[in-house]
Amino acid sequence: MVVATTRERANLRGEMFSGFRSRTPSFADIIVSIPPDRSRQIGEVQWPQQVPGNPATDFVALRSEEVGKDEAIATFSRLIKKSPTRQAVVFVHGFNNRFEDAVFRFAQIVHDSGTDAAPVLFTWPSKGSILAYGYDRESAGFSRNSLEKLLRWLANDPNVSTIAVLAHSMGNWVTLEALRQMAIRDGRIAPKIKTVLLASPDVDVDVASEQITSMGPQRPNFVLFTSTNDEALAVSRNLWGAPRLGGIDPTQEPYKSELLRERIEVVNLAGVASPDKFGHGTYAENPKVVELIGRSISGGQALGDARVGLGERLTLAVTGAAATVGHAAGLAVSAPLAIVDQETGKHYNEHLEALGRTAGHIARP
Repeated sequence: MVVATTRERANLRGEMFSGFRSRTPSFADIIVSIPPDRSRQIGEVQWPQQVPGNPATDFVALRSEEVGKDEAIATFSRLIKKSPTRQAVVFVHGFNNRFEDAVFRFAQIVHDSGTDAAPVLFTWPSKGSILAYGYDRESAGFSRNSLEKLLRWLANDPNVSTIAVLAHSMGNWVTLEALRQMAIRDGRIAPKIKTVLLASPDVDVDVASEQITSMGPQRPNFVLFTSTNDEALAVSRNLWGAPRLGGIDPTQEPYKSELLRERIEVVNLAGVASPDKFGHGTYAENPKVVELIGRSISGGQALGDARVGLGERLTLAVTGAAATVGHAAGLAVSAPLAIVDQETGKHYNEHLEALGRTAGHIARP
């Protein structure tokens, strides 16, 4: 993967970039080895128990070299030319992610989703501490200009056909801000940016609405992954005193009408099985969800644009049933989707335990 970052270089041996901020963006060329599928579960990141890790059982960075901008451009050029679709996918991580957290999670998503898009990681200065929420929030804002420049650079590359952006948690804040700024500066968002996947966005609902509206009518296809069972976002809601976009119930008003009006497609992950029992990392850890996200990214289309939309395929894949939530052909926006259990075919509506249990989850979203 090609990495662009606003993190400061690390002073510690064995660490590339820290959680401190740099006014000058840096770049890296990284190759990650992932254990054979027979040795791991889809959605799992297997951290090395010691250094160096064992490629047979662990995620291992085979190459991790800081490079200049020109070298990064050359590396990306090689990657995009290897992609049959000439598509790029940009990942923007969330709160409390160290540099290596972001690298390994993105490698897992690219591998498990099966996408052949050229991977580009944008990593901003997160301290990697549950006590640094305020610092991380300000770091996300600090990084919006750099993300905007990165997206513009990718869009101007003649070898790139389309761009998909996948943002998680607080990474949605910097993503929406960067796109909003691009629309204001250029009068539109670059047409090559086709799909923006908003996974569990830790963004105030009203603020997100203003950000998206400011982008104008010619904007990418937005897909929102939301869940009322996301306990990390429940904590954030209590902290900020306002609902978070990733924690709303899309079947309830006023959200239902607003999402339809803004042409935002919704995948409702409430109750979807995931190794993440707190419901904040389901987008990357549920095998069917991450696999079908990859199909959408590689297809460069909105969920409802396919003859059978991704939302329908997701429901079919998880339930194994012949019935679907409704044919998506010709629809501008899919209805909010509820995913059901693969074994029983029933919806999960159980509430998780008290919010106090979220601390351990937030430590590694």
